[in-house]
Amino acid sequence: MAKAGPTVAPLTGPAAVIPPPPRIPLAQKLINMLLLGVLAVMLAGSVQSVDLDRIRLVFSNSGNMREFATAFLHPDFSQWKTYVAQMWLTIQIALWGTTLAILLAVPFGLLCAKNITPVWIQQPMRRLMDIQRSIPDLVIGMVFIVSVGLGPFAGVMAIMINTGAVLAKLFSEAVESIDRGPVEGVRATGAAPLQEIVWGVIPQVAPLWTSYALYRFESNSRSATVLGLIGAGGIGQVLFDSLNGFAYSQACAIVLVIIVAVSLIDLLSQAIRSRLL
Repeated sequence: MAKAGPTVAPLTGPAAVIPPPPRIPLAQKLINMLLLGVLAVMLAGSVQSVDLDRIRLVFSNSGNMREFATAFLHPDFSQWKTYVAQMWLTIQIALWGTTLAILLAVPFGLLCAKNITPVWIQQPMRRLMDIQRSIPDLVIGMVFIVSVGLGPFAGVMAIMINTGAVLAKLFSEAVESIDRGPVEGVRATGAAPLQEIVWGVIPQVAPLWTSYALYRFESNSRSATVLGLIGAGGIGQVLFDSLNGFAYSQACAIVLVIIVAVSLIDLLSQAIRSRLL
């Protein structure tokens, strides 16, 4: 009489419900291959345009880079009070620019939402926000420097206009994805359209709006540094002066101050977002 083999227990748990891998239709595969082919052609065609062949100079001129790094990697904190004060001014520029941008983005974001605003208003507002987003911060900053002179106010206005357009787009997309149930419930009480927005829309999107605003504040803390290069105040202007004067040790100290400040802002932003979402 043959011995019975080992009893195999039936699969249970997650292994029993693992779905088969998804099957991609042939048409989709062809489209994906076509897109990858186009991307490969674009990369190959732009090798000379971006001077990618100069990558060899990174290694052949290593002596120059080593000399620069030796001078740069010895930070000089003798003027650390000035650096900290200018970094704080940069954060203030970013804070005010982001705050004004939020005030600009809330109404514009609602006007750009297709489920809130009729198309004859929504589409022109979308195009206006596209124009604002397409203009670089440096150009907007230069316009205000010509208008009001050098100083942090030009940086605040540049951040406000560019960030306001970016947040308006993000805010409108958040509004377009809301649940219509609360809005219809408020409408059933006989509320006016503005009351529907205040009580039916804003409570749903407020956490996401706050998260977007915090992300932009982090980004603006770095953008405000760059705006300092054109005379918009803050630590960027001090960094630019140090680089122009070949004071690389001071430039290294300034960069370290920027890194610490941005890292602290990021940690604070993460803590706030974790409580909201």
